[in-house]
Amino acid sequence: MSTLETNAIGKYSGNNVSIDDALNLKSYTTAQRDALTSVAGDMIYNTTLGNPQVYTGSAWNDLKAGVEAVSIEYLVIAGGGGSAGGVHEASPGGGGGAGGYRTNRTGQTSGGGASAEETFIVPKSSNLTVTVGAGGAGGTAPNGSSNDANNGQTGNQSVFSRIISLGGGGGFEFYSSNAYDRNPSGASLSNDAGLVGSGGGAGWYGGTVGDGVGLGRTGQGSNGGTGAFGSGNDRASGGGGGAGTSPSTATGNNGGDGGDGLSSDITGSTVTRAGGGAGGSVNGGTGGSGGGGDGEGSTSTLGGTGAVNTGSGAGASRGSSGSAIGGSAGGSGVVILRWATADATIGATRTGLTDGGVQTDGTDSYIVFTGGTGTVTFS
Repeated sequence: MSTLETNAIGKYSGNNVSIDDALNLKSYTTAQRDALTSVAGDMIYNTTLGNPQVYTGSAWNDLKAGVEAVSIEYLVIAGGGGSAGGVHEASPGGGGGAGGYRTNRTGQTSGGGASAEETFIVPKSSNLTVTVGAGGAGGTAPNGSSNDANNGQTGNQSVFSRIISLGGGGGFEFYSSNAYDRNPSGASLSNDAGLVGSGGGAGWYGGTVGDGVGLGRTGQGSNGGTGAFGSGNDRASGGGGGAGTSPSTATGNNGGDGGDGLSSDITGSTVTRAGGGAGGSVNGGTGGSGGGGDGEGSTSTLGGTGAVNTGSGAGASRGSSGSAIGGSAGGSGVVILRWATADATIGATRTGLTDGGVQTDGTDSYIVFTGGTGTVTFS
């Protein structure tokens, strides 16, 4: 390619300066741009944002069709599912599934092994909804004289603008000795249909069969795990799916472990979140990495709750003969946003939301929302 070097270009005889071919601005990513030594008036094409920018001497401004925009990286995790109650040692309920896990952070993974989602560009001054989903409640203690244990409840959705993460599936209850017979007054069928982040774990099955596993949503989570017949009067229930993996299968008198969560460095530090809750039995399973609750072996103790602000599922309870026990609650979700500090400022008014304030990591800013619902804007 030819190179033209000159101190000035002037027009001739009153005509405009013209160029036969298209003028191409030098392309840089946001990171490469910030490493430049720039002066006021410099122009580039920003490949991260997909539009030209000009340097004012103190900041880079967009030149995109008159509309200023900002590129946002996000991690949106919904509330984890609650675990089911147990009628007695022969019918423990399943562990809760992790809340849906969605991210567009480059090089990282969304739930169920999906790739990072596409670049997210929003116009400045837009009102963007943020909602942090609460964890699902544990199933209430059933009547110990009959097979009417109650499902753990599905976690609540978390939202950032048009990005919606689905709540984790509640652990399935034991209901009857008929194959896959469902409690007609139990939780919604969304756990069966893949309308949850990660699926809840099943009750036991073997010579007779309890409920089936919950199905995770593609791009958000994993399926729940199966239970086992065990020995004597004891049974084992399945663990809930994690954002990263499905749970281990329950065996004998060992509750299934919860599925593992996923790690993200969107705040600058690598943190694992969205683990599945474990199943219960004589030997309760271990909750999935990232905050999943442990399954319980004692007949008088509730399974572990999902860790707060991880979207993790709750561990299952076991119960004892004639003494039913309830389930535990899933962990609340979280919404984390990250952007180039030089590109935008988030509005100081964030009514209805709980956050830790704007933090910085190198040339980027980020904010962690831990509760509530409201709107945010960038300028």
